[in-house]
Amino acid sequence: MNHSKKQISDSEFHSIVALLHGSDQPGLVAKVSNWIWKRQGNILHADQHRDSEHEIFFQRVEWVPQETSTREIKAFEDFAEGLGMNCQISVSSHRPKVALFVSRYDHCYHDIILRWKAGEFNGELAVVISNHEDLRDSTLNYGLPFEHVPVAKENKKAAESRQIEILKAHQVELVILARYMQVLSRELLLEMRGQVINVHHSFLPAFAGAKPYHQAHQRGVKLIGATAHYATEDLDEGPIISQEVAPVNHRHSVADLVRNGRDLEKRVLAQAVRFHLEHRILCYQNKTVVFS
Repeated sequence: MNHSKKQISDSEFHSIVALLHGSDQPGLVAKVSNWIWKRQGNILHADQHRDSEHEIFFQRVEWVPQETSTREIKAFEDFAEGLGMNCQISVSSHRPKVALFVSRYDHCYHDIILRWKAGEFNGELAVVISNHEDLRDSTLNYGLPFEHVPVAKENKKAAESRQIEILKAHQVELVILARYMQVLSRELLLEMRGQVINVHHSFLPAFAGAKPYHQAHQRGVKLIGATAHYATEDLDEGPIISQEVAPVNHRHSVADLVRNGRDLEKRVLAQAVRFHLEHRILCYQNKTVVFS
């Protein structure tokens, strides 16, 4: 899953973030830090992980360069290529445009917007897109554009074409599915280059489908959960970013499970969005390495 490229001006950034992965070899940590030190950069954060089963090395490093120019980015990309590493580069000051997709469930919708207004996310919420009109007034009261795109079986292709037009018009780089109750097509996912985060109302892969909390209650579960993941063509099978669980006992009603479950959904979705916008996620073989 590759992050989309963006033209970066020389005066635009404060620190550089690099996500690296490739075949493990001796001295990688030292080589990366030494490269930054020799160019008089100051490392703010460095973390690494080794997949011992496949002998793959992963690293996230963030540094303030001595020379704040695109030449520094190109120089590091060339250096990483010389090491045989795949490299994703971003800059801390870039604030990606984000679209929020929502249907009628509004708990994740309100939570994401309020967190944005509190300054928790390194991005700009550009537009809310919904297949229903229910949240138009709330969205406008938040001072955000609202786009109503009805979706039905007979017009799904045309509806997604309209959604893609809106995403392009707002230069959106990330889509958040805040309990958006429609399956996205391959075309829309390709348009977004995999930059779509979804939240699922269960600790995947259990209790998929309708009324998950009712299913959980009937089974007498002792844990409920929620999962935030990247959306793919295979429904609810994308790389998992964040998960949480909460204990359940015999005194909990269905209403208790729903309330607790919605709290979990809000937390895991917000955490996944934050990790993504801070460039802390590396996807590899349908899994994620999250540098938290």
